[in-house]
Amino acid sequence: MPRQFFVGGNFKMNPISRGQKESIISVLNSADLDSTTEIVIAPPSLYLIPLKDTVRSELQVSAQNCYFKDSGAFTGEISPAQLVDAGIPYVILGHSERRTLFHETSEFVAQKTKAALNATLKVILCVGETLPERETGQTAVVVQKQLQAVVDVLQESDWGGVVIAYEPVWAIGTGKVATSAQAQEAHLDIRTFLSQAVSPAVAENTRIIYGGSVTAANCKELSTQPDVDGFLVGGASLKPEFVNIINARRN
Repeated sequence: MPRQFFVGGNFKMNPISRGQKESIISVLNSADLDSTTEIVIAPPSLYLIPLKDTVRSELQVSAQNCYFKDSGAFTGEISPAQLVDAGIPYVILGHSERRTLFHETSEFVAQKTKAALNATLKVILCVGETLPERETGQTAVVVQKQLQAVVDVLQESDWGGVVIAYEPVWAIGTGKVATSAQAQEAHLDIRTFLSQAVSPAVAENTRIIYGGSVTAANCKELSTQPDVDGFLVGGASLKPEFVNIINARRN
């Protein structure tokens, strides 16, 4: 079976008002969206439940982060169990901003990934390299190390709940974007690694999506690559062009 195309919108710490949020959702609710694409939007946690209750049925809602405990004295955190209870199906984990700004290690990301999957959440797992790592030819090594930490704590059966987002750090919010050939190479490397580290079946079935300054202008070419199964979109997910990215594989 072909892998279903997947487009996620990571709103990050946006929008800053309910009016802006309603405007974004109004565009999506009224748009002609590709019914063959799985669509997930990730607003700030404050808006998770209101959006879940107002977006059209084709759109799923994701948290941007969670902790690895179900409850306790962890001020400011949100738990996998709370997300499940609220009817939120997805969570983004391992985003480069969490790794760099909040010093989350690959082992910590793996711990959270395992906890989220155990709670029945599905995980958008982010990996990617910095510009110096790209320029010194370390992309595959860096990404495989990030993934190995997760491989070490998951069972083969867990991988059905994981979407891997390859996001080169140098392309996030910079306007720079990996060429379609660079994206394909990195995605193929990830799939090859999964085949060897987990199983050929997991490698074949796991969706690997690209993130890093994806726009309406570059999404169609990127979407033609055989191992690019969709996108995780940042800034453009707040704009009407997000509809074009969702529909990237339409003729």
